[in-house]
Amino acid sequence: MLSADFVIATAIGYVCLLFVLAYIGDRRARINQRSWLHSPAVYTLSISVYCTSWTFYGAVGNAARSGLEFLTIYLGPTIVFVGWYFLLRRLVRIGHLYRITSVADLLSSRFGKSSRLGVLVTCIAVIGIAPYIALQLKAVTSSIQAVAGSSEFGQGSLRGIDDVGLALGVAAGMALFTILFGTRHVDAKEQHHGVVAAIAFEAVVKLAALVAVGIFVLYIGGGFEGIFSQAAARGVVVDTSASFDSRWITTLVLSIAAIVCLPRQFQVTVVENSNENHLRVAGWAFPAYMFLMSIFILPIAIFGLTVMPANANPDMFALTLPLAAGQNGLALFAFIGGFSSATSMIILESIALSIMVSNHIIMPLVLRFSRPQFGEGQGMSRTLLVARRFSIMLILSLGFFYFFFTRDSNALAPIGLISFTAIAQFFPALLAAIFWREASLKAVTAAILAGFVTWAWCCFLPSFESVSPAVSQLLAEGPAGISWLRPEAMFGLDGWDPLAHAAFWSLSLNVLTLTLGSLLTTPSALERIQAAAFVDVFKRPSLALRGVAPGSATATDLYFVAERVLGERRAAALFEVAARERGIDPVLLEPTPEFVGRLERELAGSIGAASAHVMLSKVVAGADVSLEEMMQMADETQQAIEYSQELERTSAELRLTAQKLEDANQQLRQLDSQKDEFLSQVSHEVRTPMTSIRSFSEILLDGDQLDETQRQRFVSTIHQESLRLTKLLDEILDLSALERGEKNWTSEALDADAVLDRAISVCDALLRQNAIRLDHGERAGRTMIEGDPDRLCQVFINLISNAVKYNTSPDPMVRITSAVRAGNFVAEVADNGPGIAKGERKLIFEKFSRGRRGAADQSGAGLGLAISRQIVKRMNGTLDLAPSTLPGACFRLRLPVIKG
Repeated sequence: MLSADFVIATAIGYVCLLFVLAYIGDRRARINQRSWLHSPAVYTLSISVYCTSWTFYGAVGNAARSGLEFLTIYLGPTIVFVGWYFLLRRLVRIGHLYRITSVADLLSSRFGKSSRLGVLVTCIAVIGIAPYIALQLKAVTSSIQAVAGSSEFGQGSLRGIDDVGLALGVAAGMALFTILFGTRHVDAKEQHHGVVAAIAFEAVVKLAALVAVGIFVLYIGGGFEGIFSQAAARGVVVDTSASFDSRWITTLVLSIAAIVCLPRQFQVTVVENSNENHLRVAGWAFPAYMFLMSIFILPIAIFGLTVMPANANPDMFALTLPLAAGQNGLALFAFIGGFSSATSMIILESIALSIMVSNHIIMPLVLRFSRPQFGEGQGMSRTLLVARRFSIMLILSLGFFYFFFTRDSNALAPIGLISFTAIAQFFPALLAAIFWREASLKAVTAAILAGFVTWAWCCFLPSFESVSPAVSQLLAEGPAGISWLRPEAMFGLDGWDPLAHAAFWSLSLNVLTLTLGSLLTTPSALERIQAAAFVDVFKRPSLALRGVAPGSATATDLYFVAERVLGERRAAALFEVAARERGIDPVLLEPTPEFVGRLERELAGSIGAASAHVMLSKVVAGADVSLEEMMQMADETQQAIEYSQELERTSAELRLTAQKLEDANQQLRQLDSQKDEFLSQVSHEVRTPMTSIRSFSEILLDGDQLDETQRQRFVSTIHQESLRLTKLLDEILDLSALERGEKNWTSEALDADAVLDRAISVCDALLRQNAIRLDHGERAGRTMIEGDPDRLCQVFINLISNAVKYNTSPDPMVRITSAVRAGNFVAEVADNGPGIAKGERKLIFEKFSRGRRGAADQSGAGLGLAISRQIVKRMNGTLDLAPSTLPGACFRLRLPVIKG
């Protein structure tokens, strides 16, 4: 055994080393803003404060008693950090934007900047963490007893040293360290770089110590296989199968909630984060750290059960195994590792809780019972520092008293789970705060309170069973003999594991109250503003950056407030930056809502969002206006603003609807005009042949003096005009069907160039009859497209016949080319006639539009090009006018080629 004096001196020396590291780290961070202290490695190591003496000692004991259940404590945080992008990234972004100082500050800020909610969350956190601090004190005293002269294998008391006195000394030492290095600055958002540096160092020490013990156990036990073989030979049975029972699931859920909601974890993960990108590293590095911390837990537990006496305390196997083997140096190193686990937790938890107590309990009391006095000095800063130091002593005192009353308990893990269950009551509210816009203050307050009361009845109260006969009787019989209200068998739910029972009822009532309450209540205007700011933090990050209205407050009034809280240097810098941004002298600065919002966020970094809002509201509104009146006015004003905005949106929608109706009306007028023009054109085109038919018919009826030649000529004219009329009607019906997509259509793979040759053959007689020379240009050759070959031939014939009809050149010529360009079959039909006038080009594809190019043959209704374009459109192609090297018109047809 090591001497008690040497062990205690080593512990004191280790604490002194932490003092030095914290001092150097704090000083270095202030000198160099880009110091290695701002690195992702230090950030990740600081998060490992999650691994307390519970995971250093208690995990071994838990593995010895319950097998693989200990893994849930490591799996929960691993899941959260592997999925950091979904939850942690949002929390860190909100923390940076709104200078959040704690989980109480986040919830109170989100739900209407409610000071009452902040007080409730703070009180629950202080009460809920007391067992956890007691666990650390118990672990330290037990480890000192085990390594420095207790009974042979970790049971009993240290000779000459009372465990209560030892715990009191440890608590006092931790309080001194925390006060000296955790409350040096008033601003909670000025990260505690010195403390974080010390905690990062402790993370390395405790990991190295546990790994060293694990390697030693593997060495003397013959490796993993040897340890398990010896255990089997001696009849040692440890359940190594993952039994996914109610307790296993419960501890997994509680560990997920704890890694986010524990005050110290929120402090290191959100408040101490200096760069959001550090989460990328922590997302894989922290799970790797957890893996290294857990890999040797089961071998140490099994080997301890195999070689240690039956009465040995499994929680102390990490110490007693090296001692039993005569490895005092390794035992001392393991003691320092466990001591590091406990001290880092106590220090950081005390800092986080003290910030919550001072910001949400003490500061609101100061603001409520004091009028804002403007003067020089930093009285508010001193008040905050004193409040935080007092809070640290209060928190550690509560932990010590819980230790005093429950010190006879042998297991460490159940004590830690009591705290986990208490803190888990914040988790539903936290998720609702950042993901559910409709969650309300009343519902969240009632939900947390219901969960806490249930936790106190079902979980906290039973922990005093061993020290209170009244509690023991209550557990056995229930209050006033009402058995269905027994703390560990609520509503007849008997036979469950006590932890699973307490977590089930507390979290179920919590979630049910939160859900139903939010659905039945209406959030206030300020709650809706904060909800939009938190839920849409990535979409509209500056949504809630405006503060209360400046009112009658002057820049001087606001400066005095800032100086009292932030100090002269930071207050002056804040106002100088604001004046410089506006390009004016600081003495001419006028407060705006944006500036008040910035000042409120700066104050929130020191005294919390709720207290900062109360302070500025009192200053802005004057002492005669209460906070409730200010909030009511703000709520009514916001409702008026939202109503005005709703009217503006409705007006804009009506204007948009009116514009759409106007456009539709314009289109209807155009359609009506087109309809009239169409009927006029059709009437004109029909009247011409009908007039001829009627005239010649009347001549034939009264033409007794006509000879056979005249009679034959008149009958022939009637026949030709009838054909012309029939053709016109067919074209009109054809075009109408094509535009509506009702025309029967045959689509098949065809050779487009072959169809072009077919059209040229059909038009050959027409070309020769008009003495027009055909110029065969470049040809594409075999090119497969999808379409109707007859329809495509109709288009080509129409283009060629138009080129013939309107070509009045002395040396008429038509040039036909085809090619494959950019995956399309492109055919061009050009002539050297007079071309198309510039004013007619936009109308050339309209119905009944005929070119006025001096053609001798003006027959036709002007529907050919309109029909041709519709046919090409149905084949997913285009038909347009194109520039040409010839002086006349050029029509270009483009159709997609079949791939493959």
